[in-house]
Amino acid sequence: MTPDWDQLELDDELIDVLLAAELNKPAKVQQAVIPAALAGQDLLVNSPTGTGKTLAFLLPALQHLLDFPRQQPGSARVLILAPTRELAQQIAEQADAFEETAGLRTVLITGGVNYGTQHALLAEPHDILVATPGRLLDLLNADQYELEHIEWLIIDEADRMLDMGFAEPVKMIAQSALHLKQTLLFSATLESAGVLKFSAAIQKEPEHIVVQPPKREKGKILQRWYQADTAEHKLQLLLRLLKDYPGRRVIFVRTREKVEELSAKLWSAEIKNLTLRGDMPQDERQKIIARMETYSDATLIATDIAARGIDIEDVELVVNFDLPRQADVYLHRIGRTGRAGKSGVAIALVEAHDADLLGRIERYQGEKIERRVFAELKPQFKFPDPRKKAKKKKRKKTAAKKKA
Repeated sequence: MTPDWDQLELDDELIDVLLAAELNKPAKVQQAVIPAALAGQDLLVNSPTGTGKTLAFLLPALQHLLDFPRQQPGSARVLILAPTRELAQQIAEQADAFEETAGLRTVLITGGVNYGTQHALLAEPHDILVATPGRLLDLLNADQYELEHIEWLIIDEADRMLDMGFAEPVKMIAQSALHLKQTLLFSATLESAGVLKFSAAIQKEPEHIVVQPPKREKGKILQRWYQADTAEHKLQLLLRLLKDYPGRRVIFVRTREKVEELSAKLWSAEIKNLTLRGDMPQDERQKIIARMETYSDATLIATDIAARGIDIEDVELVVNFDLPRQADVYLHRIGRTGRAGKSGVAIALVEAHDADLLGRIERYQGEKIERRVFAELKPQFKFPDPRKKAKKKKRKKTAAKKKA
């Protein structure tokens, strides 16, 4: 039986905000993490995206600040690091929801924002600092901020953090927090990016918590794939999908150049769309996300910068126009739909040269993705089934070992 919030030893000020947001029961990851964090443990948490992990670390951090109030206002006591501006923004917004009732102030520091504006924010008393590693390290190196009061360090999406090359900056930040008492590290995967090794470098005998979403959650996202013979065939498949799935749609491609190319083709087909790229200033990104949330029927074309951290309500469809090269990135992409207990559809358009990537994703998930065909857009060519190819490769490898 799912416990109530008060069974997790949270103050009424926090519970009131949760209930007002119609979050009546803690999610599985919150049930597992909150008690362990409040017990003072370093934690290494393996939890998929979209499972409620942001509140899993925010709530115990807020409760710690309430349990041990300081005598005089000052700089942050809780530091939360996120790999992307969008994810940092999302975390800060959730923390801000508790400011009025709990009296705890959050400051957000990311790249793409004027330094002067951020200096002014940091000069005011605050309790929680949410930051991207690059901008925070710039401030530390310039002696424009200190981490002398940090007691909790929380690292979200550590796998993505490592993929983006932030391992050393995060270690340097952790070393700068001389009075650090506790570290919480969250990752969707523990193997692919050397997360365990990274954890060993900054944590002290962390408790491992592995959270699998309930069965009812696993079925929220309906996954399918369609074979594309050529680039033009692929575009026609996309146009058909956009016709069949009205509402909010997110289309992922690999490169910034592909974003603009595909956007122009959709405009030519009279499909209005918005674009999101990693080289955009932060304020422009936020305006685009706000515009997506303004319209119930909107299309966003994005690179992987949008795969993590963006929480747009009621996304009906995610299309992998280009498959990602890493299987865990695929999971984060499709996690933009099927959020907050709702269902969604994730579709991959697969050309012959991407067949191996499809097989890799299926092996990573431990389940097959259903293949579909539109009668009027049937593929004219065949390419090897990635599952059969993987089995054949495995048989050859086994045979070679026997000969050896």
